[in-house]
Amino acid sequence: MPIHLICLVLFAALLHASWNALLRSGADRLWSMTVMCIAIAMVCMVAAAFMVPPAIESWGYALLSGLLHVGYNLFLVRSYRVGDLGQIYPISRGSSPVLITLGAAVFAGESISPGELLGVALVSGGIISLAFKGRNLSVPSLPYALGTGCFIAAYSVVDGIGARLSGAPLAYTVWMCVLWGVLMPLVYIGLRGPRSLFTVRPGTVTAVVGGLVSLLAYAMVIYAMNEAPLGAVSALRETSVLFALLIGYVFLGETLTARRILACVVIASGAVIIG
Repeated sequence: MPIHLICLVLFAALLHASWNALLRSGADRLWSMTVMCIAIAMVCMVAAAFMVPPAIESWGYALLSGLLHVGYNLFLVRSYRVGDLGQIYPISRGSSPVLITLGAAVFAGESISPGELLGVALVSGGIISLAFKGRNLSVPSLPYALGTGCFIAAYSVVDGIGARLSGAPLAYTVWMCVLWGVLMPLVYIGLRGPRSLFTVRPGTVTAVVGGLVSLLAYAMVIYAMNEAPLGAVSALRETSVLFALLIGYVFLGETLTARRILACVVIASGAVIIG
């Protein structure tokens, strides 16, 4: 992979960890996530006006992906309620390559290579190390963190199929984000009502910036995937777990122990091997 693409993907990984840090630091994470989705949808609506719509065969997948993204948002918000960025982020991101690999073996009949098995073992071991301290669970929101990983794996597979059927992967992605950005506010309004959503708060600008940073990071990864092997790009992106660890320590005052550092390195290494 060319050095400029490596730097681009690493920067995208940093941005991805950064918007998770913005979400983790917010007082009302569900509201922040919803505002982020609205910002993403508004930008994508403008972009969609200049694109040829994706093929009709892909619209069902775009809608399903939008719903899965909403589930991902809800589980991620719930995970950060009682969990540190340096724990939740590696578990949720690190588990998704494992789930995709195992899902492909079970449902698509793909064989798992010895290298992939090693990667699965490393990621699983790192997650267990982060989740448990002795015999006690050190991450109370572990089920939600793993659930977040399940949603990441599910929408990744759905988007992979939908983008192929669309005939225009970029247009598919833009319209999927529009659907996602419409569905998430509807869910929020159903839970809390419209007045709570449209009240201007001190964290509005931060939430909007977080949404735009998220979109920029995703656009960088899509560009890199058009220029380099998908597996290499995806694996390199998972180094974001290390950025999350450092951001949590420097900006959020989270504990940085040798065990946590080693666990995140192991998870990132396993993800790279799987990729």
